[in-house]
Amino acid sequence: MLLKSFSKINLTLSVNKKLKDKGLHDIQSYFCLINLFDQITIKKIKGKKDIIKFKGKFAKHVKKKNNSIINALSILRKKNLISDYYFILVNKKIPTFGGMGGGTSNAVCLIKHLIRKEINKNLLGILNEKIGSDVKLFFYDQGFLKDLTNVNDFKEKHRLYFLLVYPNIRCSTGYIYSKVKRFTSKSKYDSKKINKKSKFIELLINKNNDLQSIVEKKYSVLKKLIIEIEQKKGCHFSRMTGSGSVCYGVFKSEKTAKAALKRIKLKHPQYWSSVAKTI
Repeated sequence: MLLKSFSKINLTLSVNKKLKDKGLHDIQSYFCLINLFDQITIKKIKGKKDIIKFKGKFAKHVKKKNNSIINALSILRKKNLISDYYFILVNKKIPTFGGMGGGTSNAVCLIKHLIRKEINKNLLGILNEKIGSDVKLFFYDQGFLKDLTNVNDFKEKHRLYFLLVYPNIRCSTGYIYSKVKRFTSKSKYDSKKINKKSKFIELLINKNNDLQSIVEKKYSVLKKLIIEIEQKKGCHFSRMTGSGSVCYGVFKSEKTAKAALKRIKLKHPQYWSSVAKTI
């Protein structure tokens, strides 16, 4: 069985407060899944041990003994939700430590494949703590994360075009969040502001990613890159996703995004870059 494990983009990200009991932060985020994905091959095997392998451009930075897939399978077995063992091969196409949720997406993709009917709030809560606080995002194509457990799903899905650039910086999510000193007030979700694409783009332009300034302070190259992307023809706005370090621009069309990609590749051949769109 071949599965597609899609990546996510945080179109906005506000950090609202630190949750004392769980060591996490409460956040809000407009987000979407895009057509950049890891490919996961999975099949049942005989024996009492999973065989998990990684290949591809970003495989070398994945922890082999403590990763999201191992943790997810362990949780499912403790809950007696699975009894079989599996051979799993992940072709890593999503940049690691880039803020695109690749590891979490891999775990959620497998869980949905193995036990879709058994997923409940209790299990989601455990996954949030053990896998990542972005678990909930991967159950929706586009939406607004109100807090760590609640999502407003978009009734009207928008086609967005992206230029993605990974500047070879591996950001530690824990470190970046530890540097948050100021918190943003929670905002209310207004479906009227997102039903039309033009209004949605306007809303996004006037918001930001609270973690971006922290990463820019540590890595000045990131700030320059975001400005450079935004100056490209057809770019609505540019930003960093998650806790970094992947930067992106939202473009008016696939054509303008591809034109910008050519210029970025010429100037920064050492960086990974690509175009993508919402799924």
